[in-house]
Amino acid sequence: MARKKLKEHLINREWCKGCGICVRFCPKNVLELDNMEKAVAVRPEDCICCRLCEFRCPDLAIEIVVEDENDE
Repeated sequence: MARKKLKEHLINREWCKGCGICVRFCPKNVLELDNMEKAVAVRPEDCICCRLCEFRCPDLAIEIVVEDENDE
């Protein structure tokens, strides 16, 4: 099975309360909190699409969108 390729991080900044759970769970340090204490993907090229940030976000503010096999 091929590794999934990231299309984009969808982060709803209105829903994000800046708890930092996503930042702490990311194994590749893709996410950080910005100066407004909101999650932002600062290194999207390092994302391995594990979706831990999406699954652990208590506010449902993160969605990881991967490329469909037909997108290639």
